[in-house]
Amino acid sequence: MTYRIEKDALGKVQVPKNKYWGAQTERSRRNFKIGKKSSMPIEIIYAFGLLKKAISYVNFKLGFLCKKKKDLISLVCDEIINGKLDDQFPLVIWQTGSGTHTNMNVNEVISNRVNVLIGKNMGDEKPFIHPNDDVNMSQSSNDTFSTAMHIASYKLLVEKTIPSIEELMNNLEKKKNSFQHIIKIGRTHLMDAVPITLGQEFSGYVSQIKNGLTSLKNSLNRLLDLPIGGTAVGTGLNAPHGYDLQVVEKLKSETGYPFKVAKNKFESLSSHDAIVENHSSLKQIAVSLIKISNDIRFLASGPRSGIGEIHIPKNETGSSIMPGKINPTQCESLIMVCTQIIGNDVAISIAGSSGNYELNVCKPLIIYNFLESALLLSDSCTSFSSLCIKGIKPNHQRIKEFLDKSLMLVTVLNTHIGYDKATKIVQSAYANNSSLKDESIRLGYLSSEEFDKIVDPSKMI
Repeated sequence: MTYRIEKDALGKVQVPKNKYWGAQTERSRRNFKIGKKSSMPIEIIYAFGLLKKAISYVNFKLGFLCKKKKDLISLVCDEIINGKLDDQFPLVIWQTGSGTHTNMNVNEVISNRVNVLIGKNMGDEKPFIHPNDDVNMSQSSNDTFSTAMHIASYKLLVEKTIPSIEELMNNLEKKKNSFQHIIKIGRTHLMDAVPITLGQEFSGYVSQIKNGLTSLKNSLNRLLDLPIGGTAVGTGLNAPHGYDLQVVEKLKSETGYPFKVAKNKFESLSSHDAIVENHSSLKQIAVSLIKISNDIRFLASGPRSGIGEIHIPKNETGSSIMPGKINPTQCESLIMVCTQIIGNDVAISIAGSSGNYELNVCKPLIIYNFLESALLLSDSCTSFSSLCIKGIKPNHQRIKEFLDKSLMLVTVLNTHIGYDKATKIVQSAYANNSSLKDESIRLGYLSSEEFDKIVDPSKMI
């Protein structure tokens, strides 16, 4: 590899000749060789592209940046947003807690890319676009990285995560409706209980997801509050009057999303409670999905030695040694994803509490885990919905077999013969391996006609 020389306040640094980043990025790349696979999420880089473009426009409009510089910065920002410079952002999340290194990575890439576009050399001591003076004008890493966190989080949730969850909920709703008249035995404590319909069972799943979505959508509004203009500590030092409002207006026009200026920038820089709250909703949905996944894989267990009340799609072979085995792999995958999301929530909660005075110093960790959860949940809901839920079919024979054999149908007799007599019927039926009806007649509590009239599962749901 060949190198060029770049300079910063600490001196000269060798930088790969074919890369647009500069000295500060290179120092971070060398000093934080930690978890090379834990790269800064590309969604943050794209959010920075949107933000730097909006800021260059406002700095030009306020008379602090010439039109040519504004146009060139905007041109490179569009390249960033469109993914043309993805390989120019090598830093990991395990860096400075403010995200300063990534902010400077973006600034340096924009600066050097502009210099190349106008025919200058990268690393020029007098660049046409300076990474700090021009690209970072009116900003601090503290307010730009925090703003990028909110932009990336909001965009991902509304463009991908929420639609995927809604798709899953809708497919569960369809199953609920088609299963509404299939009567089966209910289970509590993993033991036989009174009857329920398969549709009623699925209605619980629909309601869980709907409640989680409501929580997530209710907390979305807080992500719209952007701390841009707070600069280093929230006071807005070095940012011109009205700059924050104009940047947010430009972002609104660029994205179509109703972003707002944060009411209190001291809160926005020193804490990330909005993201903590939103991720709590993602965790709530993850908790619900683990319950749903377990129910479905238990209901589908078998095919001959389990419950087997439903059939799930046969997507792939399940064993390298047992021929013909099919496993509930979509359920297992979703459970692992949701377990990861719950773990991410713990990390985000602890990181969110690490706001020391005027700055939270775990920003990269917070956004890395948040975006991972949002992406994982989106992908998993889509996969689970299309490759499992849509293909579920009831096993009518098995459902009827369990319903007919259930001893808990006796519960309906409580109001006719009393709890104690009903208990004796159950105990006798279990001990003699006989039916409730046979024991009711044998014990003299009910006639055949009386039993058939009272013990009707269709009247118990």
